[in-house]
Amino acid sequence: MKAILLYGHGARNPEWAQPFHRIRDAIKARDPKALVEPGFLELMRPSFEEGVACLVDQGATHIMVVPIFMAAGSHVKKDLPRLAADAMDRHAGLLIELAAPVGEAESVLAAMADYAMRAGPLVG
Repeated sequence: MKAILLYGHGARNPEWAQPFHRIRDAIKARDPKALVEPGFLELMRPSFEEGVACLVDQGATHIMVVPIFMAAGSHVKKDLPRLAADAMDRHAGLLIELAAPVGEAESVLAAMADYAMRAGPLVG
């Protein structure tokens, strides 16, 4: 069974994770049976491994990791492949694939350009 793990860096402020929950909720609204969880590198829970374990517990055998990063820096190029390999070692039969960072997708870049062109003053 396929699943999605939304991979992020993590932050001390718990509000920082809200976009991850909103993305997860948007996916679930489109497909209520979708298996999707966040997993953070540091400072937040669930950790990457906790997110993977949660998906495996729900029946996932194939996880697509989607880095919610603007570009592929060291956390995507170095940390993420190691985390994925370690998780596959811990979960027999699990396949983990890595998507490109969301910020490198043409559709996301176009949406950000549209937003920037229409942005108003900060609220609050």
